[in-house]
Amino acid sequence: MKSTHRNWESMGGGGEEGGAPLLAAWSWEGCPGCAMERRKESCAGRIPYTELFFVGLTTLASSLPITCLFPFMYFMVRDFHIAKTEEDIGSYAGFLASSYMVGRACSAIFWGIVADRIGRKPVIAFSILSVVIFNTLFGLCTEYWMAIATRLVLGSLNGLLAPIKAYAIEVCQAEHQALGLSVVNTAWGFGLVIGPALGGYLAQPAEKYPQTFSKDSVFGRFPYLLPSLGVSLFAAIVLISCIWLPETIHKHGIREKGIQIVKSLASEEAYWDSPRKKSLLQNWPWMSTMVPYCLFGLHDTAYSEILSLWAVSDRKYGGLSFSSEDIGEVLAVAGASLLVYQLFIYRWVHKFLGPVISARVGSALSILIVSTYPFMTYLSGAKLSLALYSAAMMRGIVAITASTGVCLLQNSAVRQEQRGTANGVSTTAMSFFKAVAPVGAGILFSWAQKHQDSAFFPGDQVVFLALNLVQILGLIFTFEPFLVLPVVEECS
Repeated sequence: MKSTHRNWESMGGGGEEGGAPLLAAWSWEGCPGCAMERRKESCAGRIPYTELFFVGLTTLASSLPITCLFPFMYFMVRDFHIAKTEEDIGSYAGFLASSYMVGRACSAIFWGIVADRIGRKPVIAFSILSVVIFNTLFGLCTEYWMAIATRLVLGSLNGLLAPIKAYAIEVCQAEHQALGLSVVNTAWGFGLVIGPALGGYLAQPAEKYPQTFSKDSVFGRFPYLLPSLGVSLFAAIVLISCIWLPETIHKHGIREKGIQIVKSLASEEAYWDSPRKKSLLQNWPWMSTMVPYCLFGLHDTAYSEILSLWAVSDRKYGGLSFSSEDIGEVLAVAGASLLVYQLFIYRWVHKFLGPVISARVGSALSILIVSTYPFMTYLSGAKLSLALYSAAMMRGIVAITASTGVCLLQNSAVRQEQRGTANGVSTTAMSFFKAVAPVGAGILFSWAQKHQDSAFFPGDQVVFLALNLVQILGLIFTFEPFLVLPVVEECS
C-alpha cells in the first residue's frame, strides 16, 4: 500500500494534493482550510478560475512597483543631481533599484512565518496596502535618499510573494497546481514587463503631453508621480477585492489529530522519516532548488535593468538611443506574449516536458537569445524593431518557463504548514540575489559605457556575456547531483 506520507496528504494534513476520501471523517466546521478542502472536492476536477483570478490580480499589483521605475530611473537619478558625471548615473540607479530587494530580503522569512501562523489572506491584504501607500510616496520624492528610503520600506512591508505561491497551490487540486503556480509567475512576470511600460508612458507627463499636463501642475512639479500613482490606484482596487479572498490555512489542532490517525496506520515511521516532514534545512529536495531559483532571479532582475538602461543609452555608448516610450512599447508587447503563453501554452509544455526538463530547456534557450542583443546595435529601422521585439518576447517566455519549473519543484517538496515559511526563506535568498543584481548591473553598465571602445570585447558585449554566465550557472544546477528530486515513497 502507499506510505503513510501519502495517506496523510489524502486526509488533508498537508493535504491540498489529495482531495481526500477520509477528509469528511475529521473535517472541522468553521475552519477555512477544511472549507477549502471541501470546496475542492465539490469542484470535481474543475479549474478554480475565481480563486486563480484573485491570485493573478494580487500578484500583479505587488509586482508592478518593482520595475515600473526602470524606464525613468535614469532620468530620476539625473534630476536628483547626485551623480557627478553622466557615466555615473548607472551606479546610483543600481542602488536605487536594489533598495526594494534589500528590504524584501530582510522581511520575507518573517512574512512567511506570519502567513503560516495567522493565514495567507491577512498578509496578502497588508502587502497590497503597503503598495498603495509607499509607491505613491515614492512618486513624491525630491531627494535621492528619500527615494532609497521609500523603496526600502516598501520592500520590507510587501511580503506577498511567499504566501501567494502557497495560496496558489492550496486552492488547486493536484492536477491544476502547475496552472496555479503558472498564474503566479505569469502575473509576476507580466507585472515586471508591464511596470516598465507604464513607467515609460506615464513618467514626465508635462514634457510628453504638454496639452494635458502643465509644468505648473502637480505632475509637472513631480514628474514621476503619475506612474507611481497609477500603480497605487490599481493596487487600491485589488485591496478592496481581497475582501472576497477565501482563506486556505487550517485553524485547528490539525497536527495532533493527524498524529492519532497516522499512528493507527501501518509504517508510520515512513511518514516521520519522509523528507517533507523534516525541517527545511534537512529537506534536500527543497534545499537543492534554492541555487537555480536564486540564480534565475538574479539573472531576470539584472536583465530587466540592463535592457532598459542599454536601450535608452546613446549609440556612442553601445546603446540603441531609444526613448522611454520606445522601450515601454517593447516591454508591453513582451508582456502580452508572456500572458498568452502562460495561460494557454505553458500547461502543455509542463505536461509533456515536466518541470525539470522545461526549466533546463528554458534556461538554455535564454542563453542563446541574450547572446543576440549586442549585435542589434548594427541594425536600424524595421530590422531593429523586429529583432528586439522578437528577442524580448522569446526571452520572457523561456525565462518564465525555467522559473516556473523550479517553483513547482520547491512547493512539491514541502508540506502545507511549512509552505509559507519555505517560500519566505526562498524569497529572502532570492531577494538578496535580486538586491545584488541591480547594483552589479548598474556598476557593470557604467563600466561598460566607459570601455565601449575596447578592441577586445567592447563594453556592451561584456554586459551581456556576464548575464549569460549567470544563466549558465543556473542551468548547471538543474542537473544531478546538484538537483535532488522529491521522491514519492512507497511501502508494502
